[in-house]
Amino acid sequence: MRQSPDERRWTDPAPTVEQELPRGDVTEGVVRVGDTVRRPHHERSVSIARYLDHLEDAGFPGSPRYLGRDAAARDVLSYLPGQVASASPERWAADEDLLTSVADLVLELQRAAAGFDDDETLFPRTPDDVGPTVVSHLDVTPQNVVVRGGRAVGLIDFDLARRASAYLECRNTAVHWVPLVDPVDVYPEWHGIDQLRRLRRFVDRFGLSRELRERYVADEIARADGTWLRMKDRAETLGGGWRRMWDEGVGDKIRRRQAWL
Repeated sequence: MRQSPDERRWTDPAPTVEQELPRGDVTEGVVRVGDTVRRPHHERSVSIARYLDHLEDAGFPGSPRYLGRDAAARDVLSYLPGQVASASPERWAADEDLLTSVADLVLELQRAAAGFDDDETLFPRTPDDVGPTVVSHLDVTPQNVVVRGGRAVGLIDFDLARRASAYLECRNTAVHWVPLVDPVDVYPEWHGIDQLRRLRRFVDRFGLSRELRERYVADEIARADGTWLRMKDRAETLGGGWRRMWDEGVGDKIRRRQAWL
């Protein structure tokens, strides 16, 4: 029988060599050790570990497995092999077949998440969401998607997981993968892409209804106000990577996206 996440301990079988992994927008100190990843333990670690256990039991192959805590009290997860885009995504990440496979992977995650008996205080629902929800990723950026053979096969960094409808997860993912931003903010290596064709292809793959398609843009325009306020609050109260992103102009980027939409 599997131990509860807070009881699991990881012992390395041999002397370890740590390989630094790319820093995320917020989380620092993530390293690879053999076939495992070590991440700083935080207040949501145990809750997220329970969620990852559920995904494993549901047969979802695209998430890391929570293995326990090591001698340094870091969370230990299985390493998902493959390519991950850099902070400024490479041109290969703009492939449109890859884009549709991201939609497939997110939908597969949403199906696997059904039945997860979560505490809604730990995985709250986003206030502006509509429709049935499950605990979902909500941070499906190119830097958090593992790619093999040109297809999205895995998701990493579940720190922002919370309850979300498929509609909200679709919109949230499209912001990063279309990307649904003012053309001046398109990733440098992606210049020249057709954003509207990519958006159409993405929502087609998601199977959004006509009703949701008709409200999509208006909902994104309205949501930008809340996104701007949340990012500002996190920068001021949490600091760290949130402060860095704010200082680098993420608030201005959100307002440009809103005006462009």
